[in-house]
Amino acid sequence: MNLDIEIDGWPKDFDWADLAEQAMEAAEAVEPLLANERLSASLLFTVDEEVHALNREWRTKDKPTNVLSFPMLTRAELEAMGQKGGPEMLGDIALALETSAREAAEKGRKLEQHAAHLIVHGLLHLAGHDHVDSDTQAEKMEALEIKALAQMGVPDPYGDRD
Repeated sequence: MNLDIEIDGWPKDFDWADLAEQAMEAAEAVEPLLANERLSASLLFTVDEEVHALNREWRTKDKPTNVLSFPMLTRAELEAMGQKGGPEMLGDIALALETSAREAAEKGRKLEQHAAHLIVHGLLHLAGHDHVDSDTQAEKMEALEIKALAQMGVPDPYGDRD
C-alpha cells in the first residue's frame, strides 16, 4: 500500500511520517488485504479544529475525536481485488493532535505510541474492520491492533482495562 502523508500542526521534533510508515507495515502484516501495491490511502496529521469540522460535516457529530477513517472500498471489494490492475484509493484517515495528546497523557503513554495505535486502528477501519456492532467484532479488531503494535514495540493499548 502507498500512504500519502500530510502533517499540519503536529510537533516538528518527531518524524511522524516514519511512524506512519511503520504503522502501515505493521497493519499490513496483520491484515494482508492491506498489503496490495494497488492500494493507496491518505493520512492527515492535523489539529482538533480540522477533525471537528470533518466530524461535523461527514458524520454529523459536532465534536472533535482522536481519529477519523473514511473508507472508499467495502470489505468485499477489498477481498475481491487482485494484485494486478490500476490503482485504487482505499480511503482517508485524519488524526487530531490535541485529543490524541490528551488521551496519551491520560493513559500514561507517549504521544508517538498513541498515534501509532490510532494509525493502525484507522487502517483496520479502512480494511473493513469495526468495533461498533458487536463485542466479537471489537475483540477481533483489538487483537489485530495489539498484534500490529507489538511488532512496533508499542505496549498493548488495552492492557490497562479490566
